[in-house]
Amino acid sequence: MEKVIVAVGSARASKIDAVRQALDVFGGILAPGEKFDVVGMDVPSGVGHTPRSRKELMAGARGRAASLMNFARERREPWSYFVGLEGGVDVVVEGARRWAFLECWAFVSDVSGREAYGHAGGILLPEALAREVLDRGTELASAIDAFAGGRGIRDAQGSWGVLTRDIIARPDALCAAVINAFAPFFNAPLYR
Repeated sequence: MEKVIVAVGSARASKIDAVRQALDVFGGILAPGEKFDVVGMDVPSGVGHTPRSRKELMAGARGRAASLMNFARERREPWSYFVGLEGGVDVVVEGARRWAFLECWAFVSDVSGREAYGHAGGILLPEALAREVLDRGTELASAIDAFAGGRGIRDAQGSWGVLTRDIIARPDALCAAVINAFAPFFNAPLYR
C-alpha cells in the first residue's frame, strides 16, 4: 500500500481536519487501496487577512496551493496533492442593498498540473458583522469573537458555527469546498 500525501496550505487544525474528513469520503474513489497522509504548512495566500470578494477568495486559495507546490519542488517533498483553503466575504449588491456572504473556497492541484476550484456555498452575514468587517476593516476572526462574545471562535466552530447555531461548523464548510474541488480528480471521466 502506497502512501498518498496531501499538503494543505495551513497549520490550522480546522483546515487540516476538513481535508482529512473529505478524504474519508472520497479517498477510496480517488486512489483505491491507498493510504492518505495529510500534512499542513503555513504558507502565504497573497491576499489580505479577510478576503473581501470572490476574486480574492479564489486567488487566496490558489496562492496557498502554489506556495505549497513551490516549497515541494525546492525541498523535493513527495507530496501528491496541494490544497489551498480560503475563507472570507463575497459581496453582492442588489439595487441599494448590500448582501455580504461568508464563503469558503478550495483550490487543488496535483503534481501533473491538473487543478480545480471548489466552493462551499455561502451564508449571509448579519449587517452589523458585515459593517465591522467591510466598512471598518476588522479581521473576521476578531469581529466574530466580539460579535458573538467569544474567544478563539475561528479555531473552534468558526463563524459558520456561530451563524448556524453549530449546524454547520467551519470544518464542515471547508470539507464541502474540498470535496467540490477534488470532484474533477475522483470523478475524472465527467470532467474530461
